[in-house]
Amino acid sequence: MLGRWLTPLSTVLSMLVTTLVAAVAGLAVVGPAGPAAAADPLPTTLTITAPARYADRPTDVVATLTTSADGAPVAGVPVLLERYVGGTWTTLATPVTDEAGSVVVEAVLARSRPDNVFRASFAGDATYAASGSPAYQAPLLKRTSRVRVEGPERVADGEQVRLRVVWRTGAGEPVPGKVALQRKVRGGPWRLHREVITRRDGRTEVVVRPRVDTAWRAVARGNAWTERGTSPVHRVDNVPPGERVVLPAGAPRPRVPLPPQPRATGVGPQLQVTRIPDGVWRSMVGRSWHPGCPVGRAGLRLVRVNYFGYDGYRYRGEVVAAASAAGRIGGALAAMHERRFPIRSMYRVDRFGWSGRLQGADDYRSMAAGNTSAFNCRWVVGRPGVRSPHSYGRSLDVNPWENPYRASHGWTPNSWWVGRSHPRVAWRSRDHAVVRLMAAHGLRWTYGTFDAHHFDARTASGRALPGPVARACGTVVCH
Repeated sequence: MLGRWLTPLSTVLSMLVTTLVAAVAGLAVVGPAGPAAAADPLPTTLTITAPARYADRPTDVVATLTTSADGAPVAGVPVLLERYVGGTWTTLATPVTDEAGSVVVEAVLARSRPDNVFRASFAGDATYAASGSPAYQAPLLKRTSRVRVEGPERVADGEQVRLRVVWRTGAGEPVPGKVALQRKVRGGPWRLHREVITRRDGRTEVVVRPRVDTAWRAVARGNAWTERGTSPVHRVDNVPPGERVVLPAGAPRPRVPLPPQPRATGVGPQLQVTRIPDGVWRSMVGRSWHPGCPVGRAGLRLVRVNYFGYDGYRYRGEVVAAASAAGRIGGALAAMHERRFPIRSMYRVDRFGWSGRLQGADDYRSMAAGNTSAFNCRWVVGRPGVRSPHSYGRSLDVNPWENPYRASHGWTPNSWWVGRSHPRVAWRSRDHAVVRLMAAHGLRWTYGTFDAHHFDARTASGRALPGPVARACGTVVCH
């Protein structure tokens, strides 16, 4: 019976020994301080790269996760890729790293550099620590610029013209942005006319009014995705709005040269009749007006009007006339503009200075310049002591170079034009269009061919305007 219990007992003892050994082994591992702490996750490094591409084209954004200690790739973990768009980070994708520890996501590059910034992040796990990449600016390749200025090549002086600025890339894509429109006149440097901004279609328009021959070019200053570019030169020739005067072969030129007057502005004659401004009066005193003249400042008016010059361009001229005659004289000059009858120049006669010979402004020089004028308190040319009708401001001299005056000492300012006429600038008959125009506005061709350039303001009945009358000149023309 004892033998019957020995075998089970030995089995129980064996089990107890095994348990004891295991317990001892466990005590050796755990020790008195309890279970061992788990190992720290391995530090990681996350980087981003992308090849340079053109805007509006895709590029591969590559994020790579490695261990920081030895650079070993971390495979099989998710990486978050984000893009900075419009001031906010937005999720691009959350792919899983491949065997090389990399993820690749395709992204179309924007034209704005701030919208091409990317970053990556790894949340970490039990084995690998979390990490994030610095923000990465994807590089842009710049496209070449093709800029041009388009528009008419000729413009009549005083008229406006539209110039178009077109900006394209070398691939033909429209480019919106700032462009410097530059202008140059003959012999001068390039100067900025204005900055313009092309629209989304790469175009913009500018309205200009060139008064001389001009050259234009556009300079695109470039941006994040396009290079700087300069257009070819576009030339705009300024041509006269009127017909140039063609004079007969051998016709002499005026002896006194004058600079061109300011170009006309505005449509039509732009007739203005005003009282005499202070600056004009100061210039007149001691030249075309002096104490003892039969009309004073209050009785005079300044007449300003546009006219067509002999070169076909429009200019702004002025004469001084009596208040009672300014309307007729101004109306006649305005009508000459409307009919496009040329005037060589129209400076106030005080420009020519004092003449002791005439005791007034120098009408000899004014005639020798072919200058159209009116009021001038002086003696009659060739008749010392005899007051000229011009002293009263009711007489107008038009284009005296081509329409000479017979003074007591001969023809002035030249004799070449005596007996010669021109359909536009020289008249030898009351049937000439200019003479008829003057008559229609109350200006009489008083002395005919003996003083062809002289006209006097008259009433509708043909009588002289009321007021002081010039001293009689007998049989001599009162110029």
